[in-house]
Amino acid sequence: MRLRSIPLSAWIGILGIAIAIFAAIFADFIAPYGEGEIVGDIWLPMGGDFLLGTDNLGRDLLSRLIFGARTTISVALAASILCFSLGMILSFTAAVTGGVVDQVLSRLNDLMMSVPALILALVILAVLPQNIFILITVMAVIDSTRVYRLGRAVALDVAVMEFVEAAKLRGEGKIWIIFREILPNTLSPLLAEFGLRFAFSILFLSTLSFLGLGIQPPAADWGGMVKDNKDGIIFGISAALVPGGAIAALAVCVNLVVDWLLKRTSSLKGGRGDA
Repeated sequence: MRLRSIPLSAWIGILGIAIAIFAAIFADFIAPYGEGEIVGDIWLPMGGDFLLGTDNLGRDLLSRLIFGARTTISVALAASILCFSLGMILSFTAAVTGGVVDQVLSRLNDLMMSVPALILALVILAVLPQNIFILITVMAVIDSTRVYRLGRAVALDVAVMEFVEAAKLRGEGKIWIIFREILPNTLSPLLAEFGLRFAFSILFLSTLSFLGLGIQPPAADWGGMVKDNKDGIIFGISAALVPGGAIAALAVCVNLVVDWLLKRTSSLKGGRGDA
């Protein structure tokens, strides 16, 4: 892959993601103030000592935004990795095994998908202790249903091919077939889906935090920052728009990169077909 072949939209997405990741990794060094440090009056305007102003408690918005990037990205990434691992393992197992296993897993997946994801998450999180590990697990399990649906579809297409049948005739086990035969031949659509799941996890986490069941104070995350400062909109204060804009910008950047990956995958398939 040549760098010149990457379109401008993908470069914008890559740059935006790189900035967010840089802020998340080096938050302790680049943030002007501490994560929960009160440094001034409430809802001070942008400029002066506070580039983005202050929030509803007098904390520096820029510092909270930088620390919030760490929380938002790390939780969303952990949930995406877990949901992808769970969805792929179950979907590939169902596709390779077939029969009762496939039917049970598929019907259970359909049952979970029939309930709106946000409502299901709110019900579960409302009755469980509120900590970050439970939050990640709930997000991952709910989102894994989408990965399962895609994984099973692509795995069924590959499972009927001759090289998979040859592996079965050689006596290879299911684990060998899944990881050595099916997975390498389904990576392209799955990688694109991972990007979409990551973008969805960012929005999902922000929504849960806004509703009070996501990241708990005083930890900074972008959805919680919108919730904390939403009342300022009534008075013409833009403090809630700053983290809201960060959420939208990161989601758009991820989608720009995913769109490029999908187009590149399609063009590669088309080239192989023409050949």
